[in-house]
Parts: sequence; C-alpha cells; structure tokens
Amino acid sequence: MSTRRTIAVVVLVPLLAALALWAFAWPAARTAPRDLPLGVAGPAAATAQMEKQLRQHEGAFEIHHYADEASARTAIEDRTVYGAVVVTAQGPELLTASAASPVVAQLLQQAVGRQAAASGTEVRTVDVVPTPASDPRGATLSSSVLPLALAGIIAGAMVTLHGLRGFRSVTALVVSAALVGVLAAALAHSWLGVLTGSWWAEAGTFALSSLAVSAAVAGLAALVGPAGIGAVALLVMFLGNPFSGAASAPQLLPDPVGTIGQWLPPGASATLLRSVSFFDGATAAGPVLTLTWWAALGLGAVILGNALKARRKGSTPATTERELTSVG
Repeated sequence: MSTRRTIAVVVLVPLLAALALWAFAWPAARTAPRDLPLGVAGPAAATAQMEKQLRQHEGAFEIHHYADEASARTAIEDRTVYGAVVVTAQGPELLTASAASPVVAQLLQQAVGRQAAASGTEVRTVDVVPTPASDPRGATLSSSVLPLALAGIIAGAMVTLHGLRGFRSVTALVVSAALVGVLAAALAHSWLGVLTGSWWAEAGTFALSSLAVSAAVAGLAALVGPAGIGAVALLVMFLGNPFSGAASAPQLLPDPVGTIGQWLPPGASATLLRSVSFFDGATAAGPVLTLTWWAALGLGAVILGNALKARRKGSTPATTERELTSVG
C-alpha cells in the first residue's frame, strides 16, 4: 500500500504542475486581440480608410460604426466597445477606457498610432473612463480574483470538515460571504481608494463572488464527499483564475478560453466588479446571473446532499438485539 501511495504522489505532483503551467502560461503566451469590439465614428466617407486599415488585422477587431464622437463615448461608457477611433477635421482621435482594461487601452494606442504614423498623422488619445489615480494599472482589481476564490474555497471546506449540514451550512456560507464582501469593500474602496463605484454594489459583488465558490465547494462535497472540495478547488484555481481575463480582457485570450472563463466565478466576478465600480453597472446582468446560478446550485446541492444522507440513514434496517433468556 505504501508503494502505491509513493507512486501516486510521484506521478500526481508532476501532472498537477504541468496542468498549472499549461493553464497559466498558455493563455498568457497567446494574448492577442480576437474580435475585440472597437468603434469607428464619423462620416462614412471619412472613416472608410481607417476602417480598411483596421481590417488588415484579420480577426483582431469587431468594428462598430457610430455617427459622431458623442455616440462613441456613450458606447464606451456602456461597455459596448473598448475604444473608438473618431475621424475629425484635425485628424484621428482615439477614445479609450483604461478602466475596462489598461492592457487593451495600451494595445489600441499602439495599433492606431502605428497606422496613423504610416499615413503621416498624429493621433490624440482621450481616456474616457480612466482608472483611479491610486491604481493606474488596475493591478488591485485583477489581484482580487485569487483572494476571493481562496476565501470561497476555505469557507466551503470549513463548513464541510466541521460537519455542518443543511440550513446550518447554508447560513454559515451566506453570513461568511457577506462578511467577506464588507471587509473587501472596506479595504479596496474605503482604505485603498482603488474602486470608485457604489460601495454597497462593490460589497455585494465581493460577497456574491465568494458565495459562488464556497457554495459550489460545500455543495459538491455534500453530494460526493470530501473529494468535491478538491474538484472545485482545481476547477476554480487551475481554470477559473487563469481563464478569467482579469489582468487583460476575455477578448485577448485564445478561443474558447475567454468564453469559458466568463462562465466560471473568477471571470464573472472580475467583469462584474469592473462594471459596478467604473461603469455604473453597465453589462452587469450577465456576470450577476452567472454568479447567482453558481451560488444557487451550490446551496441547493448542500440541502439536497443533507436530505439524501438523512434518507439513507432512515432506510437502513435497524439491527434487532436478541434478548437473552435465563435458563432454570
């Protein structure tokens, strides 16, 4: 038995290391724009040349047309596009939103700037929705994905290992997630000042993100046993975290990694936090629905697992003890 365990450790550890390296290194090495929503504003005759130049990057941009600069700004604030090129009489103007993704904003400046330089013009860049001065690179928001995932995994594991069942488990998960939300908002918004939206919306985002993971951990553990803790932890840490696009954008990740990442709690939480903090909740419905489904299914699995265990105990035939009769 000890030999088998030794072999299992020797084989399993390299496999996990290879999985982690693949999950984290592959998307980072293949970062590039893929159907990145980009606006072009101005009269059709004036924007034709710019649009032709952008389409030379085959598959890189998804072009949206707008009549003027005001419409393009509205589309950026609504998170329909990441930026827009406005053709004016003074030359091209690039509108960006570093709050949506500093990496994308820099990428657009480089791509549009090179094209303008080739035609002998200079591009003026305007950051429509900038990142806070206290966090110009948006590092704090992207760094929040891993702590929230860890908090959820730890909460779900503790509920399982401490033997909490049914509604007691649900109560513990919900209360712990609410406390995580309050503390995280107090640190990121009130103390560090790196989030600028509604304090309670940000706290709710942190809480829902933590609950989605903790409920999934406790729910699967209630159905299949402690192995469920490891299964959800691997899914969230080795796929959800690197596939989230929090450090760049989902449209910069290889297909279908960006899409898969938005179906998992880390990616949905990063997108939702950007929306409520910098864009007044624009496009928040999708990630809210994703996190709510994870939380609801996880909590439902906790209750179902407890009911199934109680049913199995109730259906177990009781052992009858034979009474000893005295002789003589």
